[in-house]
Amino acid sequence: MLPQGSKLYSILFLKCPRCHKGEFFTANPYKLSNFNKVKERCPKCHLKYSIEPSFYTGSMYVSYGVGIAVAVAAYVLTLLFGLALSIGTLFIIIVTALVVTMPWIAAVSKSIWANIFFNFDKEIAQKINSK
Repeated sequence: MLPQGSKLYSILFLKCPRCHKGEFFTANPYKLSNFNKVKERCPKCHLKYSIEPSFYTGSMYVSYGVGIAVAVAAYVLTLLFGLALSIGTLFIIIVTALVVTMPWIAAVSKSIWANIFFNFDKEIAQKINSK
């Protein structure tokens, strides 16, 4: 399992980039009524998640890369399973994989974007643990 303190932990588990304790989103990415809604502040360390208005607009660039990774993974999985599929079938499989993972891709992209600008603070995490 990933240790707390690594950026990968914060990204994959959608936790606060500074303390790795608080939730980053208001709800699960697949709860479409609150689709991709980032909390204003961390409930544990009170970090303000948005540095400026439209802060998460930059995560669109990250989501492109994550989407490409998902598409490549879908293609490689078809190769690993030894499926000899036509181009049209591969296209449908990749598009389906992208549509199904779209909420997750958007959430992880915002988490990656936040982790670029915020760093883990071990002292704050220890203070939260001691409470």
